[in-house]
Amino acid sequence: MKEQIRPALTMLVLLTVLTGLIYPLAVTGLAQVFFSDQANGNLIMREGKAVGSKLIGQYFDKPEYFWGRPSATAPFPYNAAASGGSNLGPTNPALIEAVKARVAALRAADPGNDLSVPVDLVTASGSGLDPHISPAAALYQAKRVARARGLDEAIVQTLIVTHTEERQFGLLGERKVNLLQLNLALDSLIR
Repeated sequence: MKEQIRPALTMLVLLTVLTGLIYPLAVTGLAQVFFSDQANGNLIMREGKAVGSKLIGQYFDKPEYFWGRPSATAPFPYNAAASGGSNLGPTNPALIEAVKARVAALRAADPGNDLSVPVDLVTASGSGLDPHISPAAALYQAKRVARARGLDEAIVQTLIVTHTEERQFGLLGERKVNLLQLNLALDSLIR
């Protein structure tokens, strides 16, 4: 039995050091060198302070800001500790009523807007934390945001175009606009 314990303990210590210390330190070091932005959470910094992440949505409800997708997280929208969708199917009466209420709220917030309401402004993402909206959703809101900020709508539309991210590798996913970056760009116009 003594002959088996010593090699077992040696392997335990060796593998603990290798997989518990050396490997994590090597991976962390390589990530910091080659993928620093991603390894640090894709944080958006302003004046030396983190104001958010490019990967996690934030809740905006003032008329002078672009609004994102509805969030199904609880107890408050965009709660990163409670990521998840509503799990309501497309024929669920509760989802249909929620979408109707969201469309009505968007119409009430911008009564002169005759454009079709983009689906991503009235349906939550699977995670409830989606930081992006479609260019159509941003353009739908451009007039309201311009009016609330006292800006020419063309300036707001130009910001949308400059903050539109293309498909990955030109073919994966859809074109999208990062809501936090767009709203920060709007705030920087005032400074």
